Amino acid sequence: MSEFGSNSSVTDSYDEYVMPIWKSLDVPVERAHGCTLEDFDGNEYLDAFSGISVTNVGHGNDAVVEAATNQLERFVHGCSYVHPNEPVASLAETIADVSPGDLQKSFFCNSGTEAVEGAIKLARKYTGSTEVVALEMGFHGRTLGSLALTGNNAYKREMAPALNDVFHAGAPYGYRCPRCEGERCTPSCADDIEHVIGTHTSGDVAAVVVEPVMGEAGIIVPPDGWLERVQEIAHDHGALLVCDEVQTGYGRTGELFASAHFDVEPDILTQAKGIANGLPLGAFTASEAVADAFDAGDHLSTFGGNPVACASALATIDQLRGGIVENVREQGRWLESELDSLEGAHDAVGQTRGLGLMWGIELVDPEKTGPRGVAPAPDADLAASVRDHLRDESGVVIGVGGYYKNVLRLQPPLSMTRDQLQRVVEALERALEAV
Repeated sequence: MSEFGSNSSVTDSYDEYVMPIWKSLDVPVERAHGCTLEDFDGNEYLDAFSGISVTNVGHGNDAVVEAATNQLERFVHGCSYVHPNEPVASLAETIADVSPGDLQKSFFCNSGTEAVEGAIKLARKYTGSTEVVALEMGFHGRTLGSLALTGNNAYKREMAPALNDVFHAGAPYGYRCPRCEGERCTPSCADDIEHVIGTHTSGDVAAVVVEPVMGEAGIIVPPDGWLERVQEIAHDHGALLVCDEVQTGYGRTGELFASAHFDVEPDILTQAKGIANGLPLGAFTASEAVADAFDAGDHLSTFGGNPVACASALATIDQLRGGIVENVREQGRWLESELDSLEGAHDAVGQTRGLGLMWGIELVDPEKTGPRGVAPAPDADLAASVRDHLRDESGVVIGVGGYYKNVLRLQPPLSMTRDQLQRVVEALERALEAV
């Protein structure tokens, strides 16, 4: 086995031995702590992406590390579905306490993709129906079942999804919505789901699956009333509302779950990413009535509910409730004002939008008209150039996403301080001016 002493030695091994993956951030990480990454050559970077909303309470959080270490010393694998153990029991009880509505029983797995697939199985079992409605531009995972729900063919090419009973409705993407005037959709845009059910399905709908804030689509925040209307439509058709909070959960938007920003109570809630601050863990949670539709053996996961990951999740939730979520609200309000100013100062910034510490900065070419004649044209090349400039010139790591790959994604560890956020905003300003 090689010993890696430089950035190039790591990247060379990736090129030779790891299947092709997305590594556009391109920072070989040797160690990380708090909001800082360090590469093998000793360079430090301020992390404004947190591994796609994963290390929510900061890299190497002492309480999380201690919880994981203590559990490692007891036992690593008990298989929570064969041998009951305390970390799984405690985490399930805690999630029931902190999740919205009457959600009570959880199934633990290893990732967000698995959580989404399990949620669909449960919805089908409970309702006796098979069809599912999701959103255009939504993202729910890359395995064949969850890929069918994902509304972007860039992820599907040459890999046909496994579910045939999935139908897609329009997303509340107000900045590029041809039906709405201004930069925000209206709640009536949710009626496209009603239209899709009436024209594309047989009416045998088990679930409507949505992200309360659409992450991969470019941090799309729906208007007030939109998600409420979605739930109403789902229930009118005997379907369940599945809120995919894999990316928005665990404090990201200034609430423990983004659903709390809206007057809805999901029937099933999917979770992963930030739940255990970097250890692989996913879950889907439902009310007792819905959850009990599963019979023993209907669903299983060998590594799901790993006790080390569950112990880490418990420590993560304690950290979030101990002041970090309040920090998200405080810093998010400040960041919103700063990004509004950035938008006003640069024609190339078409729109900034977000909640808490989950923000998208949509970059455009103001000289060209966008798709369907709505808004300026997306500028993916500019977004990639700004990302690279931030990394190489300012030591700031930020994501790029959106359906058109033109949205800078600001999703730092939730423990990020005002001074660190100020550094990010100033670096953004310099990058926009330079690029």
